[in-house]
Amino acid sequence: MITASQLRAARALAGCDQRHLAERTGLSVPTIQRMEASNGLVRGNVDSLNKIIIALNAAGVELIDEGVPSPTGGRGVRLKPDGTA
Repeated sequence: MITASQLRAARALAGCDQRHLAERTGLSVPTIQRMEASNGLVRGNVDSLNKIIIALNAAGVELIDEGVPSPTGGRGVRLKPDGTA
């Protein structure tokens, strides 16, 4: 799963606003807004979440899930190495 703060940070790293992410995913801007306004884990159906993750991945953003090695051991986002988008 992805948290609302991860989604906002990932979108910022991808350099896109909510409208651009909505266009890339086929979702509506209000849907993106609701997801980003969630407390904790993003609320939405699995298909919508997958569309967002695929779009962010294509933009070169890697989502780091809890428990995956990172400097602090928590959730986060990072850019993928060049050429792996």
